[in-house]
Parts: sequence; structure tokens; C-alpha cells
Amino acid sequence: MGHCMTERGTASTTNGVRLGEDDFRKLPFDNNRVYLDGVLPQEKLSLILGDSDGIKLARSMQPHELYWLFKENRTPGSMELLGLASPEQCVFILDMELWKSWSFSEDKAVEYLGYIMKGSEEHFQELLPHLDFNLLSLFLGRELVVAGGIGDINTDEERQTDWDHTFDDVFLIKFKNPKHAETIGLFLELICRLDNSLYASLMESVSGEVDIESEEECYHIKSGRLADLGFPPHDEALEIYSRINPATFTPGRNKELLQAEEVTTLPQAFLTGKTFMENVILRVDSELFRMELNYLINTVLVADEAHLADMEQMKSVVERVYGYLNIALEYLCEADETKGVEIITGEYLKKLFQLGFSLVLDLKYKADILDEQPDYATGKALSGLKAARPRYYCGLDSDGIDGYRNFREMKDVITISDFLREVTP
Repeated sequence: MGHCMTERGTASTTNGVRLGEDDFRKLPFDNNRVYLDGVLPQEKLSLILGDSDGIKLARSMQPHELYWLFKENRTPGSMELLGLASPEQCVFILDMELWKSWSFSEDKAVEYLGYIMKGSEEHFQELLPHLDFNLLSLFLGRELVVAGGIGDINTDEERQTDWDHTFDDVFLIKFKNPKHAETIGLFLELICRLDNSLYASLMESVSGEVDIESEEECYHIKSGRLADLGFPPHDEALEIYSRINPATFTPGRNKELLQAEEVTTLPQAFLTGKTFMENVILRVDSELFRMELNYLINTVLVADEAHLADMEQMKSVVERVYGYLNIALEYLCEADETKGVEIITGEYLKKLFQLGFSLVLDLKYKADILDEQPDYATGKALSGLKAARPRYYCGLDSDGIDGYRNFREMKDVITISDFLREVTP
């Protein structure tokens, strides 16, 4: 995940001073980057787009950092980020946006091609060699009927077909989807002009319907790219929600982690400084720990497909990760921080997440067998527990506020356990 969040309405540098745009532009580049890490997304976007070093600032961010900034804003201005992004960043954003589970979305592909082509021709030409040929073939094969080719003689059927266009007097094109025709046409015109050999290869691939990779194969290629950046394939990520038996769980002692090339900042969303887990984290914080925590968060984001949804869902996922880790540590350590350090140093965070999840899942199993209740609060509490990702009903807290939140601590587990005993016949 890799970016930090401040409280709403605040922005800070390392010394807590808020800067106007003019003062920001006067900072050395390295100070610009530090400052950007401490401001809210809307201000960060404005500062990047308004700076003469905007391209350099955008490209200094890791691909997923730029993606989260893009998702947090979702304004016309945020689309301009695509025009600043490096090819690697653009490909990452496309990999995250154009797929839902195993399915490729042509509508999304057309939408994002439109965004990209609003940028400069130089930016498009820089990006073009990095686009996946197999995926382009799959995409265009669903959008076009193509005939002709170098050295080919058109058949009578082809000559009688009402073709929409030709960009080179060699390949004849008919658009299958009229609402996509304008964007696809502009895309093909640019490719034909900027890289004619690529254009010819794509048209040959589509016209002959040969060497077009299947959707499944393109998915696996895409998943490999994301795995290199710390995002596991969706089917692998779903394993994070495997149940383990809390009663027989024994923490490991010898986990081994490989150092990543880049380590992102420790995610700070929802850090309150009050939980047992946070106190333990302060004693074990290291580059390897941050890498492992970031990978765990990425795994849950992929499993929940939150990278395709809005930022509120993404924040909820982060809160859930912290909550399940905290529950697992409290369950195992009984407030002994030294034991907590020992556990978090020896056992993989994935296993601790699964333990925390399993403790909550056992509550869901008990709720699932109960009938709907006429009492409002009881019904709400059971409804939250029966959700695919169980939620804690806030009405059971001392302040009695209506609504749901993620499970945060063992106290929540105990409260719900007591509640279920009371309502179980």
C-alpha cells in the first residue's frame, strides 16, 4: 500500500509547517516529496499538477502510490496524472482497473484509452512499447472485424462488405461496437502513424484470429506483473481468508523474509497509538517488517477487489488488517508486549491475520444458524455478523451509536460472544 494518511483537514511537513503553492515550488525536490507525503490527496494532486517538476514528482512515486492518489481524487484533474505517469505506472493502473477478478472489461479499456490519449502524443509514444501485445490483440479482436493484409487479395465477400475505415489502404476495418468506434479509431490511427509495424502485427493477429491469447492467459500475464510489485494473483490472495483452529494454533518461531528492492513507508491509516498491536509494532519496526505488512495489506486488497472500488472500501480493508492482527496478538499474549514481540518476529503476519479472522469467523458461524430477530438492535447485530466480511455492530458499545465497524480488539470478540449466548435459544 505504502502511503500515509493524516487527519482530515490537516497537512504538514516534517516540521509541521503548512505551505502555499508558491512556497512549495521553492523547496528542493527531495523536500517536495517529503511534504507531499504529509498532505491530503486533493492538495497533493493540485501541487503535483501545478508544479514545473510535476512529471518528476509523479514519477518519483511507486506505481501503487500514484494509483491510490488517482483513486482518492477521481476528478477530471486526477485524469491528468495519467499524462504525467511513467509507462510502468500507467501499466500498473491499467492492470488494476481493466480487470474484475478473472474478467477483462472492454468498456473500461476504452474509457482508459480515452484518458491516456488526452495527454500528449509524446507521452502516448513513450507508453506504446510497454502495452501488452497479447492483451491488445484480445481487446481489438473483440472490437474489430479486420480483412486484407500485405500481399492479400480481398475475396468477393470482403469486397461486398461495408467496411468502416482503412488507415493504410491495406487493412479494412469494421467496428463491432459503434459507441467505442471513435476512441478505438483514434487509438488505431495513432498506432498506425507512430509504430506501423506494431499496427500491422495487431491487424494480422485480429484478421487471422491466430496467436490471440485467451482471456485466461492474459490474466495470468497481468497477475505476474502485479506479483512483481507485491500484489498476488486473486486466487492466491483469497487464501488469506482460510480458517485455522484458534484452539490448536501455535505461533511459529523461524519465519524468513526476503528483502525487497524498495520498502514503502509504514501504513498509518487508523493508527491510534492505543492498541496492543501498535505498541508491539513500535518495538519491531524494520524494513522487513514494513515490507511484510505492506504485502499483507496488498493481499487483502486484492482478495476483496478493493483496488477496483472507492477509497472508503480500501480504508476499511486496512482497518480490518490492523484489527485482525491486534485480535490475534491479544489472544496469544494476554497484554505481554515482550511475548508479542517474540510472536510477531517469529510468525508470519499472514498466519496472525488468519488467526484473528478465524476468531471472528467462529462468531459468524454461530450467528448464521440463528433466525432473524424482531428486535431492531439484535437484528442489526446479527446482520453484521452474517456478512461475508463480518462487521461489529456499534450499538453494542457503551455509547450505543447505530452503525457498523470492523472488529478491532479481543474485547469486541468477547462482547459479541456474550451477546450470542444471550440471544441463542
